[in-house]
Amino acid sequence: MSNPLQVLCEDHYDWLCQWWRRRLDQGDEAVDLAHDTMLRVLRKPNEVSGLRQPRAYLTTIAKGLLNDHWRRRSLERAWLEAVAAHPPEAGASPESLLAVQQALQQLDRLLAGLAPQARTVFVLSQLEGLSYAQIAARTGLSDRTVKRYMAQGFEICLTLLEQ
Repeated sequence: MSNPLQVLCEDHYDWLCQWWRRRLDQGDEAVDLAHDTMLRVLRKPNEVSGLRQPRAYLTTIAKGLLNDHWRRRSLERAWLEAVAAHPPEAGASPESLLAVQQALQQLDRLLAGLAPQARTVFVLSQLEGLSYAQIAARTGLSDRTVKRYMAQGFEICLTLLEQ
């Protein structure tokens, strides 16, 4: 009798790599994230044995990883922009760079408390610079829902400022 985890990995790994390649520009990164997806599957072996739609299951896991991936990318970009904003002659102190990095990490932890769609909306607005209408078109959400999610994100930012 074959192992359901092994069957899932063997039957769907190539498909999963293609799924990631369609969403990312870099093939190596797609393979890494397909591997990360499979690692998440391996952490919950009991869920695999009764799967009726394995690709839907893999897609759900991969979408969560994709949201994390884009959020991390946005935070990295924000960090690099913050570092670049300091004039070279001013010589940003290690302490000020550390403070910026810690603030971004704290914001990331706070945003992790939002629902995944709300977090995505906030990141698209604040770090990618998309308008509410653009976000609604990209995510398939209504303008009203985008505004509600943005309000939740701003509330978290206010929490960060009050600390």
